[in-house]
Amino acid sequence: MTRVRRGYIARRRRTKIRLFASTFRGAHSRLTRTITQQKMRALVSTHRDRGRQKRDFRRLWITRINAVTRGDRVSYSYSRFIHDLYKRQLLLNRKILAQIAISNRNCLYMISNEIIK
Repeated sequence: MTRVRRGYIARRRRTKIRLFASTFRGAHSRLTRTITQQKMRALVSTHRDRGRQKRDFRRLWITRINAVTRGDRVSYSYSRFIHDLYKRQLLLNRKILAQIAISNRNCLYMISNEIIK
């Protein structure tokens, strides 16, 4: 029997996986079996952490807004502040409010005074 030359499909699949794992350390970037395992693990982690990142940023924004609203000039709780914002139909999201709280506190004080009136 003549020798069968293998095709390029399996090699192309392996090189594609190797390119994905080229920055991994040790055997995780050299051995095909461990590369596939680490690729699956990495993809699971990225999928999980996309939701976690949204959660973490929302918590950070809420903490920043709360720190400024409980300050000297406002003395207002975060939940009351957001509730009154919605009552007045001033639809500013938490990301924008947190940026205002950090960069320009006077603007946030003006917003809170507008709500109280």
